[in-house]
Amino acid sequence: MHVPDGFLDDKTWAAAALFSCGGVGVAMWNVRRLPPRRVPLMGLSAAFIFAGQMLNFPVAGGTSGHLIGGVLAAVLLGPSAAVIILTAVLVIQCLLFADGGLLALGANILNMGIVDSVGGYLVYRAVFRLLPGDRAAARVTAAAFAAWCGAVLASMVCSGELVASGTAKASVAFPAMVGVHMAIGLGEAAITAIVIATVWNTRPELLDEESGAGRARSGTFLAYGLIVAAALAIFVSPFACPWPDGLDHVAKVIGFGHREVERRAPIGGYYFPGISNLRVATAVAGLVGTFLAFSVALGLSRILMRPRALPEQAGGDGASALSEAAS
Repeated sequence: MHVPDGFLDDKTWAAAALFSCGGVGVAMWNVRRLPPRRVPLMGLSAAFIFAGQMLNFPVAGGTSGHLIGGVLAAVLLGPSAAVIILTAVLVIQCLLFADGGLLALGANILNMGIVDSVGGYLVYRAVFRLLPGDRAAARVTAAAFAAWCGAVLASMVCSGELVASGTAKASVAFPAMVGVHMAIGLGEAAITAIVIATVWNTRPELLDEESGAGRARSGTFLAYGLIVAAALAIFVSPFACPWPDGLDHVAKVIGFGHREVERRAPIGGYYFPGISNLRVATAVAGLVGTFLAFSVALGLSRILMRPRALPEQAGGDGASALSEAAS
């Protein structure tokens, strides 16, 4: 659903950028409430989402989809943290990999970073409160349904942007975009459910503070999480489905694909320069992007958390709290 340059007119991408700046600003203010010991998880979530977004899976009709990850991050860390994480991932994808337009960056942050994360999280909270019985099953079910809803909501907003730009008619854009993303959302729901279930079985305190469980395993969990993200980028992404994703497929079917403005980037197309073997080039690009996403999200979260973390440390500083969280 990465919107390239050329699909949106000036007024639409400018309005989307304005909304995104406001949303990210609010998220940056609110994310300071996140417990310092969870800061490393922002980096891990960004790494996993970046790697996950490289893994296109096939959908009926010659279309592919990929993880968005906003609801997944929101369930683990809250909607504000999810907005920051997705923004970091989308900026890296745009600037280094030419995935998504430069002028359309605000629209992509709005669609995938804000609408998917916040909208999906609201659905998650509502459904989780309504579901009876086992809390673990309720969380996984609510997260899966919310992930599907988040993908559909993001596609609806993207459709609105295309219509507002005069790129496509509402009678065509909404059914086409929403329809294909209802199918893609099933993959999003399945991946989200698997990850949430895994986290519940290994680190339940990340989802429920009352569950107990020790911080001593934080460093181990972080290390294994990075290994999994790196493995996905290295060994799985080179074999991802080559079919066009939902937006590209709709653009081709409706007939506005020719409006895309192509541009160059240091690692354009997720092929690391200087490597002739395309699968190896993809693997190296994925590995670089995964660890860059981890570093940027972690560094940004530490900067944002510092004003709040320092006063709360009795006889210590914010850095010591972060070191404890990663140990």
